[in-house]
Amino acid sequence: MEYVKLGNTGLDVSKICLGCMSFGDPKKWQATWVLEEDAARKVIKKALDLGINFFDTANCYGLGASEEILGRALKDYAKRENIVLATKLSVKMRDTPNGSGLSRKEIFYEVNESLKRLQTDYIDLLYIHRWDYGTPIEETMRALNDLVTEGKVRYIGASSMYAWQFQKAQYTAEKHGWVKFVTMQGHYNLLYREEEREMNPLCKDMGIALTPYSPLAAGRLSRDWFATTARAEQDQIAKMKYDSTEDSDKMIVDHVGEIAEKKGITRTAVALAWLWAKGVVAPVYGPTKEKYLDDAASALDVKLTDEEISYLEEPYIPHKIMGHC
Repeated sequence: MEYVKLGNTGLDVSKICLGCMSFGDPKKWQATWVLEEDAARKVIKKALDLGINFFDTANCYGLGASEEILGRALKDYAKRENIVLATKLSVKMRDTPNGSGLSRKEIFYEVNESLKRLQTDYIDLLYIHRWDYGTPIEETMRALNDLVTEGKVRYIGASSMYAWQFQKAQYTAEKHGWVKFVTMQGHYNLLYREEEREMNPLCKDMGIALTPYSPLAAGRLSRDWFATTARAEQDQIAKMKYDSTEDSDKMIVDHVGEIAEKKGITRTAVALAWLWAKGVVAPVYGPTKEKYLDDAASALDVKLTDEEISYLEEPYIPHKIMGHC
């Protein structure tokens, strides 16, 4: 495994972050591709064996089940000081007033709940999980700053928003002397590159680490276009993101396959190598089988030429914004 600094911090993270959205209860999510605890623990253990130290979850994944599974596994398999643990908040957790969002009340409540589920005293990286249009950004940034001051959180990050919103949050924190975001977890892969217009250049200029989710476009970049999986058939969110641009996306997937065949590597390795070539620090990779982690680790040895990168990018057409709220 290779390790890099997380943006302009001194924190060392593995170049692959294990995404844990697929850990939970299939019955609760009504999705057969969600991993129950025994299967999820095997994936977590495999990630640790490969040297992955960066783990990403969220309070809403499985309505807390993902955090619970990850917390128990890490307690059994790893030393807390060796792990960089990230979680998120703001998505609806309860059908009550103050059951979602980024108010001071909800932030403090949800962080305490996440700490219990994760069985830890602190969160290394806390993301705001989308923008909250109903709460002043001053209230949100002040609450996040206070959590860092109290020691419950070490660093803060943001996920999927417009560049003007991210800049506004950073300016607000700087104006008041509060902690600022150190990471941006956006929707970014070979099939969706709209972040290249404003967000990625902004983050590069500010020294913000890019830790994008869906690096394989929900698996579309890792297999032949006509192959299918249980998740591909059931994941309605992924269908919403990608089904409208199938013609151009198929060409990109075909190009990924051609380069993978030419280099004798997996399609996963091509897709991840492209992200690192574009300045990504650590893509959030969420495999549902242990063997897929080997595919990801093999990407660390892959270097794409400028010609290969151009060939991969050539068929892309503008996409409708997907991921922001």
